[in-house]
Amino acid sequence: MEFEFDDDKPIYKQLVEKLKLEIVVGHFKSGDRLPSVRELSTMIRVNPNTVQRSLAELEEEKLIYTQRTAGKFVTNDEAIIHQAKKELAKEKIETFISDMNILGLEIEDVMKLLKERNHL
Repeated sequence: MEFEFDDDKPIYKQLVEKLKLEIVVGHFKSGDRLPSVRELSTMIRVNPNTVQRSLAELEEEKLIYTQRTAGKFVTNDEAIIHQAKKELAKEKIETFISDMNILGLEIEDVMKLLKERNHL
């Protein structure tokens, strides 16, 4: 796992986003055991408390769950994973549209460019 952090938002939030992405694209599949807090903190070189905070947020969102003495696992509920994927996609779309607006492009201009790019 490669992690690069920006200075524009808290590391734990960025870690939540990265782990969520790893789950929705299938790098961590339903039922997979996640690396321990210690393993994750060593791999990505952040404080274990930061990792724990990120995992707690993912657990709150029901994307992961804790199995006592066995560790943390990705949910088996595909609907939750699908919903997380949909939310991430919406966030990416909003960022993209905002960037296009900064360039002075309206949605119609963007759609035209997308069609040209994909030869639709």
